[in-house]
Amino acid sequence: MNPEQPKTRIALFMSALDGGGAERIMLYLARGFVEAGLEVDLVLAKAEGPLMSQIPPGVRLINLKSKRLILSLPILARYVRKQKPVALLSALEDANLVAIWTRRLMRLPVRVVVTVHNTLSREAQNATNLKRRIAPYLVKLFYPWADAVITVSQGAAEDLARLGMASGLVKVVYNPVVMPEFYERVKEPVDHYWFEPDRPPVILGVGRLERQKDFPTLIQAFAELRQHRPIRLMILGEGQDRPMLERLIQDLGLGQEVLLPGFVSNPYAYMAKSSVFVLSSLFEGLPTALIEAMAAGIPVVSTDCESGPREILINGQYGPLVPIGDVTAMAEAIAKTLDSPVNSTSLKQRALDFSLEKAIAQYRQVLGV
Repeated sequence: MNPEQPKTRIALFMSALDGGGAERIMLYLARGFVEAGLEVDLVLAKAEGPLMSQIPPGVRLINLKSKRLILSLPILARYVRKQKPVALLSALEDANLVAIWTRRLMRLPVRVVVTVHNTLSREAQNATNLKRRIAPYLVKLFYPWADAVITVSQGAAEDLARLGMASGLVKVVYNPVVMPEFYERVKEPVDHYWFEPDRPPVILGVGRLERQKDFPTLIQAFAELRQHRPIRLMILGEGQDRPMLERLIQDLGLGQEVLLPGFVSNPYAYMAKSSVFVLSSLFEGLPTALIEAMAAGIPVVSTDCESGPREILINGQYGPLVPIGDVTAMAEAIAKTLDSPVNSTSLKQRALDFSLEKAIAQYRQVLGV
């Protein structure tokens, strides 16, 4: 490239920087694009959320200052017309729809690529609000207006196919999960006495405290396991189900053995010091935390949910897969993993298949940059 020519600009669009896996992945991608020599704008309908401090160097923040996501449509259109990014990459269904509608209604000359981080049909089946329940219908109607749809696993792609999405529109790109500094962050200290030497093993869960993650099954499985051995459970994350989970913990008499510390900025250090990581989800797209736990070298147990865990663990080769919502099966799998853990080195090696370099190369191809 001629150094006098301007760099190619791309825009990453989201509602805000909440503490979820999809938001983290978009920040990883932003960093990778910068390192690849692209100009990167992180465009947020509202610049807020616990991940604001983790915006990578070299990424320009564009705050649309919109009170509601849908109201950001004309502001987003003005940004595209003025800054002229060659591609607009969005994440999560609400932002995806706004990106698609903005390009279509405003007739903007920008390539729009939307990303799907969950199995949408499962999400709709388990939703408690109308917006999420009707999401598959909106996706079927409007996602064909995008230039491409990236899903984070083959299972999520198959789910879109069942919704009627043309296969030629959908591209599977595994999330970039293992970042170069990951291995430094796992070495950071954790200031909690549970992780001191000669303490009982700690079982770890990580994710938003909401129905999708099905932490009640994990807590009940822990209650079964606790009857037979000294053990503790820590669940990192925040969400609307906290009061319900706290009641369950008290009802089971686990107040001293189960802890919900809330959102933490470095869950990887906790992973490295735990004995087993458990993914208890009802559904996923490609569970980032499961891959991160493997990269930290911690043995894992996962539900065999759609989609991602079976692909990541290669049919149980790297950790047991248990039926969704099966308390006893989960307790037995955790016990077996504590007694006979998978080799740490092999877990770390498998996690390298989800590197930033691989993801960026594939994303650039789909984005046309």
